[in-house]
Amino acid sequence: MEREGSDFLKEKYNLHNTPEVQAAAERTNYRNEQATEEGEDPETIGQDPNSRIENYLHRFTEINDREDREKRQRGIEALKKVLHSNFVIKPEEVPESAFILEQRIARELGYGDVEITDEFRERKTNQIISDQVTSLDKWVKYVSSPDAQYPDWAKYWAMRSVLEMGKLQKQEDENGKVTARFAKREKGKGTTAAFPLLNPRALALTVSVLGQRLDEKSKPKIERQDVPNQSLKLVDPDFQSLLSTENFSKIYAQFLIEMPQYSEAGLQETRGRWVKYDQGSDPHPLVDSLDGYPLEWCTANLDTAQTQLDEGDFFVYYSIDDNNEAKIPRAAIRMQGDSIAEVRGIAGDQNLDPYIAEVVRGKMEEFPDGKVYERKAYDMQMLSYIEKKIQGDQELTKGDLTFLYEIDNPIQGFGYERDPRITELRATRNTDKDILVVFECEPNQIARSVTEINETTKAFVGKLEPGIFTKIAEFNIEHIFTKFPEGKVSLSELEIGGKTKDELVAEIEEKGMKIYDYARDMLNSPDFTTLENPEEISLVRLKVGDLGFTKNPTTDEIYARAAELGLELCPAETGPHQRLKDSEQPLGDYYRIAMKQLTVRHGRPNVFYVYSNDDGLWLNYRWAKPDSKWFLGGQFVFRLRQVSPDTEAPKPFVPQSET
Repeated sequence: MEREGSDFLKEKYNLHNTPEVQAAAERTNYRNEQATEEGEDPETIGQDPNSRIENYLHRFTEINDREDREKRQRGIEALKKVLHSNFVIKPEEVPESAFILEQRIARELGYGDVEITDEFRERKTNQIISDQVTSLDKWVKYVSSPDAQYPDWAKYWAMRSVLEMGKLQKQEDENGKVTARFAKREKGKGTTAAFPLLNPRALALTVSVLGQRLDEKSKPKIERQDVPNQSLKLVDPDFQSLLSTENFSKIYAQFLIEMPQYSEAGLQETRGRWVKYDQGSDPHPLVDSLDGYPLEWCTANLDTAQTQLDEGDFFVYYSIDDNNEAKIPRAAIRMQGDSIAEVRGIAGDQNLDPYIAEVVRGKMEEFPDGKVYERKAYDMQMLSYIEKKIQGDQELTKGDLTFLYEIDNPIQGFGYERDPRITELRATRNTDKDILVVFECEPNQIARSVTEINETTKAFVGKLEPGIFTKIAEFNIEHIFTKFPEGKVSLSELEIGGKTKDELVAEIEEKGMKIYDYARDMLNSPDFTTLENPEEISLVRLKVGDLGFTKNPTTDEIYARAAELGLELCPAETGPHQRLKDSEQPLGDYYRIAMKQLTVRHGRPNVFYVYSNDDGLWLNYRWAKPDSKWFLGGQFVFRLRQVSPDTEAPKPFVPQSET
């Protein structure tokens, strides 16, 4: 088999004519000359290609045969040093694109534009180099170990190939057939990816099938059944085509992604367990548990795992293997503090495989922000998708624009501030044209004043004037803006009454919502009452600035202006009823209930405050003295005044005086 292996390397790499083989032959011949002078009769290495290659391969593996353990280890360390020097990226070779990529990832998660500082560059560069050194050393250590019972030519073929292999990339066609390839690693070209993961099983199968190909020249082809312990999805012709390339990278990649545990049958086995790696703990157990599996998780690298564990806990779900041991990584949840930072699976682009999704969804329910995370992840992916379409001069659909302009829901991200891309992308748009797409209408179907509203109107964009809500109700106008899109005015219906104060409190708490102490005082106030029978009321939610103010108004001024527009104060019980109804309130969303203030502790007049933050959905309070001033972006919910044709027009609103 050694002879076939030498022929293979000669044909594939022209190895016998390379400088390193020439140098090895010269060294051997020199030693032979010295031995001849001492009376020995060793064989001289001539020009025979196979002999020269076999001599070189023997020199390549000679260090593994050293009996002295210390000398053997020194030889291995020397080999590592040579490989590091020649193949691991140098600091000056790390391309600017590596830092820009980190910046882009942060941007796509909604953190805004992260500054690329010298410290940022140094940290990222050290991580890249460390990952490459660690991943390459795993290969050297394994092929130098007694476990790697492979011929010299196979070790050379594998190691030479590994030095040219970058990141594993998976692909799935419309028929569900999965293929994979390793990106090309080019020396000195700034490849930042770690060297490929080492999987002994995939390596053994790769060497085995090529060995059969070289050893059985008389056989027309290697039949699928001749490949031991295999579950390849590739049909026989595709397998033959793949094998004919004699390309280690391609064959190894396919064996990797089709490990039995990750075959379709294997993935259907979802029994297993979650393992929690505590924040600040030793990263080695986590990294070791992922070793050898075809994952795209950067956590498989020690430095990255250390950084991630410094930031929060890390959960991994392991499904059971053939020995009923939970060892096969299937999904991960990474925390940042008390919040979910990311969820990763083993499918392409680190998505969850279809069989494990329910397991992960069940685990997410244990976290207060589990549902919020799913929404954030979707919103960030959607925003990145729209950004790429705009950059590529592609047309945005109604759905794209509805999302970008937050017509139905606010866009949520992982940053502490609003994702700056929302404003940036909107600035590139012509809103006058986009609004026609969003509401599927013509320009004359957008009313800009009360007098323009008629039976053809689909949306109103303009100043709120007396009579506006009567007109909107008359013609059933759904979309109302003081300015598109930021001045959205929302209409909704709410059923109040039919529940006592105690029943409201009990239901809020049963749903896992929270009531702040001062809000609880308001509920216990003698002035807080509820209707005996249910009643449906119409609500209007708007910003203070939507009422026409240009500077921060007082509570009384807000209430008076709302009354002029046909709005009135809500019954106090609107607060707890609205808290119960708004169970899907987006993170960071908030509004006050415009109501007659309830005076509780310290004689302070308060209104209910409904909001959502990282620790849940709250019914809270806000101090609302008659002369308290409010920011223009603050939001209130009013009740829409119901006036029948026979009802006397309401008297002008008179602001209450401070008690």
